[in-house]
Amino acid sequence: MQAQEANGGLLLFYGILADVLVAIHFAIVAFVVLGLLAILGGVACKRSWARNFWFRLVHLVAIGFIAIEGFLGMDCPLTIWEQQLRDAAGQNFSGDSFMSRLIHRILFVNVDPEILNVCHIAFGALVLATFLLAPPRWPRRHKLESTKAQEPGKDQPQVKEAG
Repeated sequence: MQAQEANGGLLLFYGILADVLVAIHFAIVAFVVLGLLAILGGVACKRSWARNFWFRLVHLVAIGFIAIEGFLGMDCPLTIWEQQLRDAAGQNFSGDSFMSRLIHRILFVNVDPEILNVCHIAFGALVLATFLLAPPRWPRRHKLESTKAQEPGKDQPQVKEAG
């Protein structure tokens, strides 16, 4: 009896991990898609955050990884991992929880994988073009002005004493 309960708990654990993974997958897709829309809108409205170097770099790397997967015809590692967790939990790949089913319907559309790969590559090219045509602001090196001012004789005008 305890073995069945332990096995049931493990199945539940795998199912929850799969649901969490789907939510992470959804967040990454949202970041890539909404991130580009935010960048385009921010650049058009001359908002400084739209040229934030780190945000833009992370965004470019995220879609770059997805575009390379599409170019190579690879399945997304998150999708493979989710499928393995669903199998371990004894669940269908579409998931058994409401949130999992909802997110799956949004994320995984019935499109030929080759067309989806072309879309990933095209979206990656669009993000790269945005990165090049509206480049991010490079991070500034902050000089320690206060320490320079405290050092006697440094960067201060020299005054000649009379006499």
